[in-house]
Order: sequence, then C-alpha cells, then structure tokens
Amino acid sequence: MTVMSDLFDYDAELRLHNELFRVVARVGSRDRVLDIGCGTGQSTREAARAAVAGSAVGVDLSAPMLERARQLSDDEGLANITFQQADAQVHRFPPTRFDLCISRFGTMFFADPVAAFANIGRALRPAARLVLLVWQERDRNEWATAIRETLTAGSAAPRGPDPFSLADPTVTEGILAAAGFAEVNFSDVREPVYYGPDSVTALDAVLRLLKFEDLLADLDAAAAEQARTRLRATLDAHATDGGVYFDSRAWIVTARRLTDHRHCRQDVDVVD
Repeated sequence: MTVMSDLFDYDAELRLHNELFRVVARVGSRDRVLDIGCGTGQSTREAARAAVAGSAVGVDLSAPMLERARQLSDDEGLANITFQQADAQVHRFPPTRFDLCISRFGTMFFADPVAAFANIGRALRPAARLVLLVWQERDRNEWATAIRETLTAGSAAPRGPDPFSLADPTVTEGILAAAGFAEVNFSDVREPVYYGPDSVTALDAVLRLLKFEDLLADLDAAAAEQARTRLRATLDAHATDGGVYFDSRAWIVTARRLTDHRHCRQDVDVVD
C-alpha cells in the first residue's frame, strides 16, 4: 500500500470531535449515506460499517485524499462504499437517493452555500437527515488564533476560503432554510484538536495543514525565521504528556430535508 506522508492526518486531529459526530449521525443499518468533503474517508468508512444493509458514498475534490480513502476501504474489505471526485456544489447526484447526508468540516467553503445545500438536498429523500460538523467563530478556536498570530505577528488573517463561514447559527439556519431544510439545531462541541505527539511533529503538521509557508513568502529570511521560532515556542507551550493540543469550538448542526421541496430555492443551474 502506498503511504502518502504528505497528507495531513485530519483523523488524528479530529479524533475527539469525530466520536461525538458519529454518535449524533446515528447511521442506520439500511441507510444510504452521502458524505460531503470526505477527505481520506474515515467518516465514510464508519458509515459503511454501520449501514450493513445500506451503502456509503464519499465525495471530495482532492484526488490524493480519495486515493488514500479507497486504499483504506479496500484494506478493510468494505464492499458497500464508493468514492467520487466531485464538487458537491454542482455535481448532479441521483435525485432523492440518500437517507442521510453527513459532513465533517466539509461544507464551509461553498461559494454560494444556498445553491450548494439545495443541490445536496435534491439528492436526499424527503425528511432525510443532514448532520454537519462546522467550526464556531475564529476567536473561539485557539488553533486558528494563537498559531496564526505567532506567524503573522498580529497582522490580519490573509484572505481566502473562510473555514468559519457557518459559525453564526442565525446565518447558517437561514442558509439551510433557504435551501429546503427544516428542524435546524446546533449542539456545542468543545474538544481540543491534536497536532502530534510532540512539538517537533506538530510543527511539521501545522505548517502543512494551514499552509503557513505561504504566509511567510513575503517576509525576508530573518523575519520568517523569527516567525518559525514563535510558532515553535507556541507549540512547546501546548505540549502535554499526551501530545500537542489546542482548544477549539465547533457546532454539530442537524436538520431535515423538507418533504415539500417547493419552499427551497429553484433558480440554481446544476451541471455535471
């Protein structure tokens, strides 16, 4: 089996979150499950193992992650699981196919979230469940604030995809309602994220995960080295006997697909 050491280990980072997420997802033995932003497929494999008379489909944009997901599924001998490289915002899923849609931090980067969730909703049968894990606000996530500050010396965060776009419950509930979902609920999750057994390992993980080398690209050599030194000190300060941990806050969001789809937005062009 090919080992892809350049892939960040999200499963280790999010182990404590995942345990709670799996309980709330409550995959049934006959469920047909859609996993959005599946990455290397841990949540998809867990769904497939629970849905012994059903199936699980994992969707992600990353070819390397999907290759790893397929390898791991083959190693486990899971016959009721498939993976697709696709953009869930616009991919033409089979209509009313799935009983449950799950996503572990895979839905915060949609360009048009109402259109994206409406597209996903069309793949769900009436009253199907939606279970999402999303980050709360940036300032409630130490992994985002403390680490970034060490590298940017307090400067503003760079522009780009926003992992906190679904942090506001009022905004997120509005998005899901416009996309054809109801019974939207939020459960507070406060669990630390894990970056490795020691600060040396964590340094490599953080640089790869958040692409902080890109943040250093405009700095001269001395300033970049000072930033790395601050980062190492921050990681050292968060090292425990059990590894390097940072505080985080997330929401588990649950909802149901409306049985009457006429209330959701219909002006969305869906393409393959």
